[in-house]
Amino acid sequence: MEDPDFTVLLAGNSPHDPTALKAVRTVTGLSLWRSRQLLDSAPATVQSGIPFDIAARAARCLRQTGVPAAIQCGWCHRTLPSDDTPVDPGPCASPYWPTAHCQANSMTSCDCDFCAAYGPLPGHTTHHSP
Repeated sequence: MEDPDFTVLLAGNSPHDPTALKAVRTVTGLSLWRSRQLLDSAPATVQSGIPFDIAARAARCLRQTGVPAAIQCGWCHRTLPSDDTPVDPGPCASPYWPTAHCQANSMTSCDCDFCAAYGPLPGHTTHHSP
């Protein structure tokens, strides 16, 4: 199964102190001048089309310096809470897997054919019988 891509967003007004600028530069690879432009244009996309673990690290790095960052699922377009907990169960627009497998989900069990054949995916602790 293919994993969804995630987007890291600047969620609001950000401090323009050197640590915030350096955090944006670290996450994006942009120059300090372009990092400042990005901070000035909030809300804005910092990174897109990246795996969840990279998006979570980037958002954490930004939040530690006071930059309000959000992570959005590329398939279901739900925004994950800032405390890195999954969102409530809801529909996922994934063409590849059931809603329970979306990393933006808080579901811990699944009754799909894949889980029935190969066992639950990581984070899925129980399996309902089909």
